[in-house]
Amino acid sequence: MILTQKRRIVLTILILAVLTVAVLVGTATGMALASIHNAAGIAAGPRDHAALPSQLLDSRGRLITEFFAEENRTLVTIDELPRHLIYALITREDQSFFEHRGFSIRGTVRAAWNLVTGRYVSGGSTISQQLAGHLYADRQEFTIARKLRELWWALQLERSLTKYEILEQYLNTMFFGHGTYGVEAASRYYFGHSATELSVAESVMLVIQLANPSMYSPIRRPNEARRMQRIILNRMVENGYATQEEADLSFTQYWNDYDFTRASTSTAFFEREDRAPYFSEHVRYRLENELLLGAMDINREGFVVHTTLDLDYQAHADRLMRDGIAQANAAYQQSRDQRVSYGDELVPVVEMLSLAFDIDSIRVGDATQRRRAREYYQQKLNPVVDMVSLMFSPGDNDGIRHAGRVGYALQDRHVQRTQVEGALVTIENQTGHIKAMVGGSQFEARNQFNRAVDARLLPGSAFKPLYYAAAIENRAVTPATMIYDSPVVFWNDDGSPYTPTNFRGEWRGPVLVREALATSMNVPSLRVLERVGFTEALNTSARLLGIPERNMVNRNLVRRYPVGLGVASVSPLEMARAFATFPNEGQAVEPIAVRYIEDRQGQIVLEHEKEVRETQRRRRDEQQIISPQTAYIMTDMLKSTVTDGTLRYARSMAGGFDGMPMAGKTGTTQNWADAWTVGYSPYYTTAVWFGFDRGGGNSLGVDQTGAITAGPVWGRMMRAIHADREPVDFPRPSTGITEVKVTTRSGLLPPEHYGRSTREEIFLAGTEPREYDRLEEFEREQRTRLVDRLRRNLETTGYSLDQRVDFRRDLDLNLDLNVDRGRRLNDEFELDLDLRTDRRPSPEREPEPDDSTDPMLELDQEPSFELPSEPEGNPLLD
Repeated sequence: MILTQKRRIVLTILILAVLTVAVLVGTATGMALASIHNAAGIAAGPRDHAALPSQLLDSRGRLITEFFAEENRTLVTIDELPRHLIYALITREDQSFFEHRGFSIRGTVRAAWNLVTGRYVSGGSTISQQLAGHLYADRQEFTIARKLRELWWALQLERSLTKYEILEQYLNTMFFGHGTYGVEAASRYYFGHSATELSVAESVMLVIQLANPSMYSPIRRPNEARRMQRIILNRMVENGYATQEEADLSFTQYWNDYDFTRASTSTAFFEREDRAPYFSEHVRYRLENELLLGAMDINREGFVVHTTLDLDYQAHADRLMRDGIAQANAAYQQSRDQRVSYGDELVPVVEMLSLAFDIDSIRVGDATQRRRAREYYQQKLNPVVDMVSLMFSPGDNDGIRHAGRVGYALQDRHVQRTQVEGALVTIENQTGHIKAMVGGSQFEARNQFNRAVDARLLPGSAFKPLYYAAAIENRAVTPATMIYDSPVVFWNDDGSPYTPTNFRGEWRGPVLVREALATSMNVPSLRVLERVGFTEALNTSARLLGIPERNMVNRNLVRRYPVGLGVASVSPLEMARAFATFPNEGQAVEPIAVRYIEDRQGQIVLEHEKEVRETQRRRRDEQQIISPQTAYIMTDMLKSTVTDGTLRYARSMAGGFDGMPMAGKTGTTQNWADAWTVGYSPYYTTAVWFGFDRGGGNSLGVDQTGAITAGPVWGRMMRAIHADREPVDFPRPSTGITEVKVTTRSGLLPPEHYGRSTREEIFLAGTEPREYDRLEEFEREQRTRLVDRLRRNLETTGYSLDQRVDFRRDLDLNLDLNVDRGRRLNDEFELDLDLRTDRRPSPEREPEPDDSTDPMLELDQEPSFELPSEPEGNPLLD
């Protein structure tokens, strides 16, 4: 029995040994055969991969567009390419390329460590590894096994090909962005000429597309591309691949000529059908740079991307913005023509004065002629010059061709300063789903900039509700707080003065906070900012906008009073998310474009919305930016803007909202350069902007404000997307809010038998007024005092009886005005309203007014603040 057991052990060992040998021999044979086969494949060139377009679907499963790559390459040999392209490539991607044998130990270890720790910071692949991974490995897979396979293939490339052959395959194979594969196709797409004619700066621009074509695209993100281009050029100089003079000259010439060096940009990308192009490109950018980390080629992998867009809402947005931009441009052109016409009428007079008195500095006749000649050339002659150059010029560097390009470039810059653009974005309040997005007038090769997401614009008065919310939250004011609207100087921390004015230069005297916000008064708003303080105001505003604290200074969210009138830098999408916080009961709203992604087999590979919701649950405390009570009070005040304020006109032009409650705010920046409306319902928030890509001091015209230009588009959009929605009220907290009847002129409690207008006002519990409005009693007292004083004066001056009667009649006719002026002075002294115009922080302050002074003694010196009589629905207020 023992012998039998020993035999079994020996037999088992023999079997295991045979199996081990078989595995080793099989592996070695397989690797040898694979090596022979792969070597033949490598020598044959790049291997084709089956590619499927990725589909974008809206929230109802309807096709928006497809992402696919146009891979018809034009191969070019390494000998035909300029040497500085090779130098730029190895400087950017693999500085030890000519020294290693296919891999870099340091880079590989770093990449492996990133994978082990679950962080994707940067790759460590050599050029050989990148080419091997592109041809033979699954670049979607972020594992050590994939890196090992990539490394093995890189070694095979190094064994079978020379270094220059590897570079040739690499440059003819890799993706360069915008649907271009290979350096020749990329060069013709970006610059309009062959890769054999690339300059140093152009070579660098192509090379930086390899790492991240969405981030460094010179078409979509020229600032990022310019910064990285400069960095690589400097490294080339450090490595001795270019002189400093050569790099600087090429860089300068590139950016001086960039707008007109692109010849033909017609590719399959632009020919594809896209029912929401700005939204699609926003999704593409998110996929490549934030969600998929560039690991998956969305142009080839056949993904199905389920988005949040609603194509019905998008159709409304496209139509309304197309009409709105056309109307804004027509109004701008009419205003501009009127100004030019008026200026042309003055030209002969000014010219005569310049000749009579020999003042060359005011001579304008020649300048006018030059302007007209330039406009005629750009509009009439330049297209002919360009056509002739295309037909007869020997090459792209011909002088006639260059003149045509220069003409188009100047025309493009002129358009950026004089063409009114616009943007619209609609999001769902509770989910943050982006339901519609328009980023400009027309999406095309020369107009891909998404103003709804990427623009940095001045919001004007549309910014005010953000810090009003901070003031309500911190109990600095209530909707019934009385603020004085009068000329005043505010002093910034650095001692510089700031003197704001209201629209049309009008002053309203004492107003309530609700009225000040609804009618967009500047001075009362800055007094609100002063009461709450810069710290709370700016922090709350940044959190509502979703701007990190580290970026606040770059966005001009700084401790200076102009920020209170919207001198900051925001996008329409950020403004939409900020306002959506109010109907979302004070909770932060994260805009979402992608819900989830399926691969070509129907397997879910990413659930973005689910991840966002989990993050929000973990950070629940951070999500509550303001209390639900403050959010509701802000909504209630912004409803007044629609019913009684600057959005009355928009409501009227939309034909009403069929019982759906609406709230919002308009905004117009200085010199009428930007026009905004941001508003919301219980369901959706929409932000609308009109303005110029390059303001340069240009003006839409005094008749184009947020209320007139952006308001009607917002109103019609909101009416359209709520057509199938049941009217509901904004969510009101069950506790923490008190509703009290107050007088409309002082915001205080009405006394018994009060005869003037009142309203039900809402307050955070504990902030409601406790004092009664004594203005009527004050007026009666002042009337009696005034009558007695005038009677005594009449009796002592010796007026005849008839004169006294006439004087008394005049007194009765003007008594109400005088009493009203007296009441306003009483507001100043009795209600402690600050009328000081010098707020300079200095120990040598002007003495305060003497509260004991009888205001009626100074009646003749007090200016009269008369309320302007505006017709119902007047849209000119902002």
